[in-house]
Amino acid sequence: MKKLLCLTALAASAQLSAETLSIERIFESPSLSGAAPQSLKISPDGKHITFLRGKQTDYNRLDLWEYNVSNGQTQLLFDSDTLSSGPEVLSDEEKARRERLRLSGSGIVSYSWSADSQALLFPLAGDVYYYQLEQKKLQKLLDTPEFETDIKLSPKGNYISYIREQNLYVKDIATGKERAITTKGGGNIKYGMAEFVVQEEFDRMTGYWWSPDESYIAFTKVDETPVDEVTRSEIYADRIDIIKQKYPAAGTNNVLIDIAVVDLATDNIRWVDLGKDKDIYIPRVKWMDNNHLTYQWLSRDQQTLQLRNVAMADMQQQVLIEEKANTWVNVQDELHFLRKAPQFIWASERDGFKHLYLYNNDGSLVKQLTQGDWVVDSLQAVDENNQRIYFTGRADTVLESHLYALDLTTGAQTRLTQRDGFHSIEFGKDASVYIDSSSTINSPTQVSLHKADGTQLTWLAENAVDDNHPLAPYQQQWVKPTFGSIKNDQGVDLYYRLYTPKKLEGKHPVIVFVYGGPHAQVVQNRWYGNRGLLFQYWVNKGYVVFSLDNRGSNYRGTAFENPIYQNMGSPEVEDQVTGVKFLRSLDFVDPERIGVYGHSYGGYMALMSMFKAGDYFQAGVSGAPVTDWALYDTAYTERYMGHPAKVGNAYEMSSVFPYAKDLKGKLFIYHGMADDNVLFKNSTRLYKHLQDMAIPYEMMDYPGKKHSLRGKQTGIHMYKTITSFFDRHFGMQ
Repeated sequence: MKKLLCLTALAASAQLSAETLSIERIFESPSLSGAAPQSLKISPDGKHITFLRGKQTDYNRLDLWEYNVSNGQTQLLFDSDTLSSGPEVLSDEEKARRERLRLSGSGIVSYSWSADSQALLFPLAGDVYYYQLEQKKLQKLLDTPEFETDIKLSPKGNYISYIREQNLYVKDIATGKERAITTKGGGNIKYGMAEFVVQEEFDRMTGYWWSPDESYIAFTKVDETPVDEVTRSEIYADRIDIIKQKYPAAGTNNVLIDIAVVDLATDNIRWVDLGKDKDIYIPRVKWMDNNHLTYQWLSRDQQTLQLRNVAMADMQQQVLIEEKANTWVNVQDELHFLRKAPQFIWASERDGFKHLYLYNNDGSLVKQLTQGDWVVDSLQAVDENNQRIYFTGRADTVLESHLYALDLTTGAQTRLTQRDGFHSIEFGKDASVYIDSSSTINSPTQVSLHKADGTQLTWLAENAVDDNHPLAPYQQQWVKPTFGSIKNDQGVDLYYRLYTPKKLEGKHPVIVFVYGGPHAQVVQNRWYGNRGLLFQYWVNKGYVVFSLDNRGSNYRGTAFENPIYQNMGSPEVEDQVTGVKFLRSLDFVDPERIGVYGHSYGGYMALMSMFKAGDYFQAGVSGAPVTDWALYDTAYTERYMGHPAKVGNAYEMSSVFPYAKDLKGKLFIYHGMADDNVLFKNSTRLYKHLQDMAIPYEMMDYPGKKHSLRGKQTGIHMYKTITSFFDRHFGMQ
């Protein structure tokens, strides 16, 4: 069978005689860390599979490739260097978008298919290219000094749309005529753009939406005037940039938001009445059909979510669904409107677990589609012709995500994915075929093509760890972790993952890797990329490596998540201590050499573990930590902590500062000096606080680096520095 991703080019490097994985080798090639083709998509007609792949010389520089389903041939469609060479200069807005999207590559980083499968659209270096397959014709549709962002192909493929200098534009592909939908954007006013917190905390990366028939565009108007402007320094190696950023810290003002709809035939713009309460979020907008626009209205405290429907005929509205919670309502992505019936699918956690529901378009409930003490991950496809839906979920185990088919008529549910592990799915438009990107904790990502019934058609990237694979030289030393569960003091099962050295002689030090925050899960049977290879490096040095998912983390239902409400930093640490008590019961663990390491929320957890549970953790590494939730943004923080004006004491008790005086072990902190998410002052405030108490600590700050601390050499340096810290303090030199 044909293989889309060829690994044999790296076979020569696999013949290394090294017996121990080095930190340098971890970052050496994408195949070593299990990187698969990126952004795999099936064309709407199911005849082509397209994907992005890095160059052999620079795997962060992405090109666009195509796999022909009928003949099994793979070809390079576009080399990004051929179209745009030299340094890639991004606008500030594009840099921010990519940071929110966690896009780390350059070149062609995104693309889209036309609805008729006849054309591809992709942005590059601030402009946009349009490729017609049959004519093999490439057009540069935009070639301007300005940097356009959020570029889209209209539903029928007649137009492109984009944001330029905070205004929304549309361009007719056939005539080349451009029109500005808005003209007053600039400064604090942004049209068609998603504000910071909606991008970062609700994953809404756009601010405009085409109607299916191209008659209308709905778009947002964002006014940032009420938002406090934070002046911060981005410290680089050779300069200091003074940045003024609109950053809504917890308890402060958010943006003012409005939604408008433009009729493209008349240029008439009408505004949606969002109600008297302006202190709200709009996390989702979606067209029901050509004549009805829906949006999700979320209260500032995030305890009430409404799905509202707006009729284009008269702009009258109807609340279709209202979700309420005493803690918070999680925003979902599973809203899907059926085309052959006036119905839609909706996801809700009203019974304690995320499940799918079928509604009539008037908001009346038809039936609950999935149920049980497990969660649906996401709705993947709907086949109305055969009355089947496809979704990923945890019906079999919380440690793996599998694809399931559900018969809408009978309610019969069938698991389609047979390989163990975690499965990410991409369906074609007609739901007849899908791409399965799957992995386990011991096997890097494999990509295969399947019929809708689960039958495998071919490997797209088999990526088997055979004798020619870059991981082959390390298989003799490879440690397969064990998974298990323990109960905390409340009788709740907590899942863990445990790596143990192959030679268990005497007592071994432990590194506990933690994240611990909401909307995340560390303990999965899933390939863990570079960090998973770091764990292998550590365990081969003689460390025990352990992770546990505490209460507050994801995929266990609301009862497992909710204990952190207005109480962050307490139940999470209690559960991590439960994990350490379990470790202490193992005869090969040295109870006096247990360390903790985490980044972001994990950095916060490392600090809280060191400060509040110093009898259990003797050394800690905290990366880019939140130190005071009053410094973090409104949407995330208030969701879990409430408004600081109402529950100020909860904020104080969830800050690291009241507990820093109790530090007993060795502490190392690192942070990116240009972090615009968890601002650098989170760490500098803690530095000063510890210094004022004359408490020694270690730190490493990274000039010019954002929250993710990207870059090959940065990654090598960071992993070496963390390892050196634990080695020195645990006698592993």
